[in-house]
Amino acid sequence: MPSEKISIENVLRPGKTYRADRTKYEAMRSALLTILPEEAPGLTVPAARDALLPYLSEALFPGGDKAGWWLKAVQLDLEAKGVIRRAPNSPVRLYRPTA
Repeated sequence: MPSEKISIENVLRPGKTYRADRTKYEAMRSALLTILPEEAPGLTVPAARDALLPYLSEALFPGGDKAGWWLKAVQLDLEAKGVIRRAPNSPVRLYRPTA
């Protein structure tokens, strides 16, 4: 049975959508929102990846396989939707604002 697809956005390409596996997207979204702090400066992308690995299903992401790709896809989609934000300085740090 083919996996269900959803449309996701990319903050770097406004107006363009991409098709992605719903199950993997939702698993990564849940893990990312669980580990991100509510205030800036937030976590760097490598730190976020390390922190979310324990929250991912071994069946979907065996040994963390493809977690980096899915993290980036979900990050860019959630940024486009305003659910998470980047802190203003380098390196990229992510957080989820409360209001």
